[in-house]
Amino acid sequence: MSYGNNPYGQGGGYAAPPGAFPPQNAQVSPQAQQWFAMVDRDRSGKINSSELQAALVNGRGEHFSDNACKLMISMFDNDASGTIDIFEFEKLYNYINQWLQVFKTYDQDSSGHIEEHELTQAFTQMGFRFTPDFIQFLVKKSDSQNHKEVSVDQFIVLCIQIQRFTEAFRQRDTQQNGTITIGFEDFLTVAIGCSY
Repeated sequence: MSYGNNPYGQGGGYAAPPGAFPPQNAQVSPQAQQWFAMVDRDRSGKINSSELQAALVNGRGEHFSDNACKLMISMFDNDASGTIDIFEFEKLYNYINQWLQVFKTYDQDSSGHIEEHELTQAFTQMGFRFTPDFIQFLVKKSDSQNHKEVSVDQFIVLCIQIQRFTEAFRQRDTQQNGTITIGFEDFLTVAIGCSY
């Protein structure tokens, strides 16, 4: 996902062959149909995480991580096939664009990444009060190249994971006091279930 108007990389570089677009469907926007045709490189009518990864570029000019692409595909893959069709893709397309707008809001210096203080502000405005140590942990865990910053794909993954863990926590926090008691298997179920 690039910072320009093209949310799927740097210019595309090719046009879809004639007939590659699915039949016009009033339920799917023409823009989503066009992007789907460009991302669906094997013309299977389905997009997998590798095709999605090849199309998405973050603010550093790097492709989105494999983890981010698999996570996003899994969120919209209704039949658990590991792929998404055009209807699922449109939901993902809109989702990515919404997260890109959120990311741009907190990337105050338009650097293409979020630094610790920007990430702190983002989570605070989302209603979380994380300690500086926890924010540093999130950045370190997300940034394997030790830039001390978070790219848009890493930001999306962090937000999705925190949202999933928060929902799981709230379900178990029956007294709403911010504390839960959890059995080992339940803990593993939450941890594994929230990861992908």
